[in-house]
Amino acid sequence: MSEDFDLSDKNITFDFKGFLFKIVSYWPLFLVSLIIGMGIAYFVNVRKLPVYQMDNLISIKDDQNPFFTSNTSLTFNWGGTTDKVNTAVITLKSRSHNEKVVERLQLYLNYLEDGDYQKIDAYKHTPFLVSVDTTKAQLLNQEFKIVFKDSVNFSLSTVFEEDGNRPLQHFAGEKEQLSKYIPAQQFSKDYKIGQKITLPYLNITINPNPEIGFIPDRSYYIQFANFDNTVKQYLNVNVVPDSKGSSVLKMSFNGNNKDKLVTFLNTSVDVLSENMLERKNLFATKTIKFIDSSLADKGNELKDVEEELSKFKNENAIFNLETEGTEINAKLSDLDLRKEAAQSELSYYNVLQDYLTGRSDYKNVPAPSVAGIAETSITAGVGRIIALSEEREKLQYSYKDGAPIFADIDRKINAVKSVLLENIRSSKILKNQELARINANIGQYDSEIRKLPKEQQELLKIERRFNVSSGTYNLFLSKRSEAGLVKAANVSDVLVIDQAKDTGGGKIGPNTALNYVMALLFGLGLPLIIVFIIVFFDTKVKTIKDIERLTKIPVLGVIGNNQQETNLPVLNIPKSPISESFRSLRSSLQFFYKKKNIDGAKTVLVTSSVSGEGKTFTSINLASVFALSEKKTVLVGLDLRKPKIFDDFNIDNKIGVVNYLINDATLPEIIQKTQVDYLDVITAGPIPPNPSELLMGERMEQLIDELKKEYDYVILDSPPIGLVADSLELTKFTDATIYIVRQNFTKNGMFTIVNDKYKTGEIKDISIVVNFYEEKARYGYGYGYGYGYGGYGYSNEAVKEKPSSLKKFRNNLRRK
Repeated sequence: MSEDFDLSDKNITFDFKGFLFKIVSYWPLFLVSLIIGMGIAYFVNVRKLPVYQMDNLISIKDDQNPFFTSNTSLTFNWGGTTDKVNTAVITLKSRSHNEKVVERLQLYLNYLEDGDYQKIDAYKHTPFLVSVDTTKAQLLNQEFKIVFKDSVNFSLSTVFEEDGNRPLQHFAGEKEQLSKYIPAQQFSKDYKIGQKITLPYLNITINPNPEIGFIPDRSYYIQFANFDNTVKQYLNVNVVPDSKGSSVLKMSFNGNNKDKLVTFLNTSVDVLSENMLERKNLFATKTIKFIDSSLADKGNELKDVEEELSKFKNENAIFNLETEGTEINAKLSDLDLRKEAAQSELSYYNVLQDYLTGRSDYKNVPAPSVAGIAETSITAGVGRIIALSEEREKLQYSYKDGAPIFADIDRKINAVKSVLLENIRSSKILKNQELARINANIGQYDSEIRKLPKEQQELLKIERRFNVSSGTYNLFLSKRSEAGLVKAANVSDVLVIDQAKDTGGGKIGPNTALNYVMALLFGLGLPLIIVFIIVFFDTKVKTIKDIERLTKIPVLGVIGNNQQETNLPVLNIPKSPISESFRSLRSSLQFFYKKKNIDGAKTVLVTSSVSGEGKTFTSINLASVFALSEKKTVLVGLDLRKPKIFDDFNIDNKIGVVNYLINDATLPEIIQKTQVDYLDVITAGPIPPNPSELLMGERMEQLIDELKKEYDYVILDSPPIGLVADSLELTKFTDATIYIVRQNFTKNGMFTIVNDKYKTGEIKDISIVVNFYEEKARYGYGYGYGYGYGGYGYSNEAVKEKPSSLKKFRNNLRRK
């Protein structure tokens, strides 16, 4: 019980070893938590629908028309394969493209059937197909049940659980949405295959599916979904190049129904192929449309001139020009055709220039082929602008206004437009120069014509107009034929390498292993957190290590958990382990007295922090063990506020220490004999109003002096040191002080009081005895019962059968 230390150097650290033992001690909690977690993971996994991934492989190639030649005015440079690949990737993920796919496949109509735990997607797995009347509105988000009675008859039913307005939608045109009030009702009606179903909220026809045989009395369901919401589900289709810079694209999509995935991917490619072919034919289509309208005008003009020429010849009896006139006419006809072509091209340049400078929408830029423009830079520039303009229009369905991608496309359009306008200015200069030369040559021949007779001059003028009209008409016919040939020979730039196909695999989910891992983590982590919280917020002493961590006051010994019915195990069960612990405590005290050179009578003060820690239990058994060694021992009850020791020795508390301290009795009058030789007891007596003042008086010192003259050992059962100051007043009369700490009861903060008193010297020669100690308990690990100065003995004699929980509770109450 040395006091040569400084409490300030005591390090308070977390007891990791004790915490590990604590975790192990709660193994049932971990086991139950793990079983619950795994059970939840299992039930979640078995209810999850399988997830599949289907994919296909396509190539975006630059497939040139075999009829394109260097002289074909309808050939255009669309930006090369790289731009086509980028455009295809964006198109496949765009809203406008997927709207076409959803509309073509009617993916807004869901086919369902009952699964093990929920309804599952039955697309292409039902014995019927639904023909939707898209001109009429259909009820959204309402399941209609279909049950076939035989191969022809079926029942259609649904339940409206409550009154209210319900959404409907047209699936044609602008996809208009409506609202209709439908009262709560149960609808059920029988129909036949092929019979048109006309209801205020449903307009369909059920047709047989030749690929699936009918199953009687099996329930199927159909449900219409909002068109826009359905399209959103397909915008996350994955489209990536097969390798960096490659023109081969891999499309993939995930879902619960493999047939729906396969159909969607293949149809998406078909729509893309049609769209790209349509864009490729754009110039040819516009040219054909323009030429067809122009041919009608030119045909009428040619007919009028032809009639005028015939009439003139008949009236003037002139059917042929003379030789000189014929030669001039041939040369003028050629010049007129060249002039017509030059004026047409110049007019086109003016129209194109005005169009480019005055508009921001370039989808309808006039085709160069209409005016016979063969200039490659003009043709390529116009084609590039149209392609970029169409690309921008398609992206408007997928991106918001102001997105960076629009700025990039506009920058490209402006760059091409700038180059194109410069080329137009240069071409106009050259064409005007050519037109001036043609007009000069025509002027020369006109002067020669004036030398001919008047009838010949008039005939020559009519034939010139006829030749120009005929030449222009033939030119339009040639262009019309060329445009039709180009359009007919065009093929799509989309080449399907691998179609999407169900080959029996493709399952990628659900990730059941992840759920089990999560269950394992939560199953172990949650109880770990609970145990940590218990340890963190539990401030009670659990182990000897806790005491050593909290104070430098030495541990004199430990007293085991008394599970017997008696509060005097030293007397009633002398060979029990707990009796051995008191003998060990006695040996440790004797060693201490010898070390301190204390001869004669010896005093021991037994105290604790609060009531209930076993202070009185330790006092009566310690006194008993000294008496059993044939040493005259007296047990003095000084807990004047809450006297207890008389019950266990079958004596009364009518007279005691209080009577002596107030001069109401002499020492012999307050001493009571017990059934144990050498052991006397002085009870506290009646409860006084001023216990502290009595213990501080001179009579208390006289009492101790008289007892030391008559007894070898004086055991003082004092009040708790953490509640009242009485124990501090009594320490001056004692040789040793025992501070009782009860396992799993005494709080860590209680050591602050005794540490402060010990550090300031108010308490000396103090040591700790751990009461109610369970070795290898849930709290961690322990020491043997002989811990401290003395040795320890242990009897192998079997103790009595453990008492019931109720008896344990009564014993614990008596020990307090």
